[in-house]
Amino acid sequence: MAKAAKTIKVEQTGSAIRREHSQRETLVGLKLNKIGRVSELQDTPAVRGMIAKVQHIVRVIDEK
Repeated sequence: MAKAAKTIKVEQTGSAIRREHSQRETLVGLKLNKIGRVSELQDTPAVRGMIAKVQHIVRVIDEK
């Protein structure tokens, strides 16, 4: 049987207004683009890197 992939829940807490274009695109890649949106993603190094890039406007809610 395959292992269940670990997931991570991320919520956008800050606005993308007046941020660099790359940070706005990172939010879109994380399926976040409005304050208060929550996205559940697979916990991979790529996703962790994207979260680190916009850590000042997102928060990790839950790690499973």
